[in-house]
Amino acid sequence: MILEKQDAIYAATKFMKYFENFNRIDDYFRTRKIERVKNIPVGLPGLCIEDDMFQDYDMHPEDMNFKISQVPAEVFDTLLEKTASFTHENAPGKQVKIVIKETNTNTIVGFIKLGSPLINSKPRNDYLGGVPDLPIFNKRAIMGMVIVSVQPFGFNTNGGKLLAAICNSHAVRRMLNKKYDTEFCLFETSSLYGNIKGGSMYDGLRPYLRYKGDTQSKFLLTLGEDIYFEMRDWFTEKNGGEDLIHKGASSRKLKMQTKMVGVIKSSLKLHDAKAHKLFCTAMDKASDVTTNKRFYMGEYGYSNVRDVLLGKTKNLVKAENFDRFELENIILWWKKNATKRYNNVVADGRVRKELEVWNSDSMNKIDIIR
Repeated sequence: MILEKQDAIYAATKFMKYFENFNRIDDYFRTRKIERVKNIPVGLPGLCIEDDMFQDYDMHPEDMNFKISQVPAEVFDTLLEKTASFTHENAPGKQVKIVIKETNTNTIVGFIKLGSPLINSKPRNDYLGGVPDLPIFNKRAIMGMVIVSVQPFGFNTNGGKLLAAICNSHAVRRMLNKKYDTEFCLFETSSLYGNIKGGSMYDGLRPYLRYKGDTQSKFLLTLGEDIYFEMRDWFTEKNGGEDLIHKGASSRKLKMQTKMVGVIKSSLKLHDAKAHKLFCTAMDKASDVTTNKRFYMGEYGYSNVRDVLLGKTKNLVKAENFDRFELENIILWWKKNATKRYNNVVADGRVRKELEVWNSDSMNKIDIIR
């Protein structure tokens, strides 16, 4: 598809004006959150969905206990939208959504969404000493796409560390094994904000998670909902009513946006070399907003995961610390960590006692990077 010169300049201008608003990744996250908050339903008094979230801020970590649970997908998505600073797009492949509940209050302290890992990762390849056997890797590895604690539970007690460790528990691994009829042995995740923050909530989680290096990420962020649908419909009209990509394509939004950018570049290159260079420069600058992310891996207490993923053996070998990955032992480990954190914020008078959820009133009260 080649656009007329005037149409190509129009489309290029729409893209450039959208992305010129973002100098850092948190600028982008806040804009996307503002767009989506307006679509979150407001609960009636006494019937608010937020009542399902943990709010007993006087409960000491030593008195807490936890269980892995599941809720309807629409409830998970709505609560996550109210809690998370970012907007996570659904991706093809495996998908498991779970919540972690504090059992005394039967309320949610965090959200976990697991999915298929990225096909290629430099830190992973460096660790393995090469590219893994992909059919084996896809059966054995899972990625933490979303690991988000309810706030201020996360702030007061290092709740994010609890969730990350639970991702590496035998309880979650057994759940995955049952669902996908295989035997998982590798967990991966990456920091949300990359190099903006000096560290990550995943630091200090040995033996459950270990830092393996930084990703080499540079990609164009996805358009906001309103401009995406506007441009999608505009391109469809210009293409004689036909979609730019196959109707059944996976990762449809990303592929549609990539195709739109490609059409604009091809059209400008044909019609106007100066405009083409300007657009390419603007898209490169927009891609620079994304940062390298800290990459972490966990092996569920097995000692020969590398050999299994490289196809050298099929049999997993338990390490000496295998039992530390049982859920009850992870909770005991967390209680020691959380007690120190909680006692410190109490002593400093920094305990937060107000549930932090995104809505039109809280947009300027909650830090986008928490």
